[in-house]
Amino acid sequence: MAELDKVLAQLDANLPQALDRLMEFLRIPSVSTDPAHKGDVRQAAVWLCDQLQELGFDASIRDTEGHPMIVAHSAPGGSRPILFYGHYDVQPVDPLELWNTPPFEPRIEDTPDGQVIRARGASDDKGQLMTFVETFRAWRDVHGALPPGLVLLFEGEEESGSPSLRPFLHENAEELKASIAMICDTSMYADGRPAITTQLRGLVGEEITLRAADRDLHSGSFGGLAANPIQVLVNALSSIKDADGRVTLPGFYDGVEDLTNELRADWEDLRFDAAEFLSRVGLGQPIGERGRTALEMVWNRPTFEINGITGGYTGDGFKTVLPGEARAKVSFRLTGTQNPERIRDAFRAHIESHVPADCSVSFASHGASPASRMDISDPAFAAAKAALGAEWGREAAYIGAGGSIPIAGDFKEILGMDSMLIGFAKDDDRIHSPNEKYNVESFSKGMHSWARILDALS
Repeated sequence: MAELDKVLAQLDANLPQALDRLMEFLRIPSVSTDPAHKGDVRQAAVWLCDQLQELGFDASIRDTEGHPMIVAHSAPGGSRPILFYGHYDVQPVDPLELWNTPPFEPRIEDTPDGQVIRARGASDDKGQLMTFVETFRAWRDVHGALPPGLVLLFEGEEESGSPSLRPFLHENAEELKASIAMICDTSMYADGRPAITTQLRGLVGEEITLRAADRDLHSGSFGGLAANPIQVLVNALSSIKDADGRVTLPGFYDGVEDLTNELRADWEDLRFDAAEFLSRVGLGQPIGERGRTALEMVWNRPTFEINGITGGYTGDGFKTVLPGEARAKVSFRLTGTQNPERIRDAFRAHIESHVPADCSVSFASHGASPASRMDISDPAFAAAKAALGAEWGREAAYIGAGGSIPIAGDFKEILGMDSMLIGFAKDDDRIHSPNEKYNVESFSKGMHSWARILDALS
């Protein structure tokens, strides 16, 4: 029996014990955003570090200004060092009353889609992270040693914005450098085929506060004469998009790149059905930038979105006032080499140009990260793609992601390496929502997939 086949057989034999360990991990309520769970987050870090040390990793807990990092190393060597990244913190569980079972009492349930693991963190990201750990366990059992040249970085603040991550990467860059990073916090393509995410959109978030009169005003006495800050704000925001769905800010499309012919053909082969996708949320008519395909718009084109507006009287009943203040929260998704700070500056200048002389505006930044695009000419991508296809019986796809995973950009900028984003979550895993789940098949075949990728790269 080939060594890889022995590892795969070992993973199958140990699946019940691997599920037991995952259940133990899921019982720890490591909610990083809630100070009341600070001790639980550390407990999860200790549990995970103990698991890695038991496997033979040189593993340690590294304290930060926030929650701790875990760094682990196998013996040096190997054809190319590989960094594995995941996070052990989880989202809050609110609203608790919408959970069908207690979120930190994990269980396996039978569903029409097969058996699933039901718990907070099952998919995002404890179940995915443990596909790494259990693969390393089986590899050690078969080979007598861990794969050489592994670097593990597991963080406890991803769900709270990773405030300690960039400083930690800068301070420990030499220790963490590798040839490529593996990130498990992603999903398969919608139709269930395995995928490698090769590009991610960046993000700029802004909050605007526009002030007019020093108090709310009676609309009968002042309407038509005094500035209405909500009206001023919506006029300014609505003019950021034209009738073709394009953003009007000067220089906004600087650095935006069209698809290569190869990637366009790959994406067309995915046969994405925009109407079906929208039907899942009660819609059916795609809108957006004219002349672009649906996958282009969600993966490869930048956007501007208004995320919320408040101001004036919004309580029960009716109250005729001109508000003294209006607020809005907006976001931009970025692609290519768009510069987040230049876009922020252009946005603020646009808003300021619409504000009357006797009104004032202030801004609050809510993050800025550039887009990430991986160099798939690295032979490791083709090797991983083939390994995934061999496991799942379907050719793996190179896909994009409409969201932002800043860690991929941080690895590129600070550590100088590309990332492979390979995960086995499904679209219906309800991450960040009540009743989160992770399919047992995703857990089992996810471990198989990492074993195949390790074998292909070693």
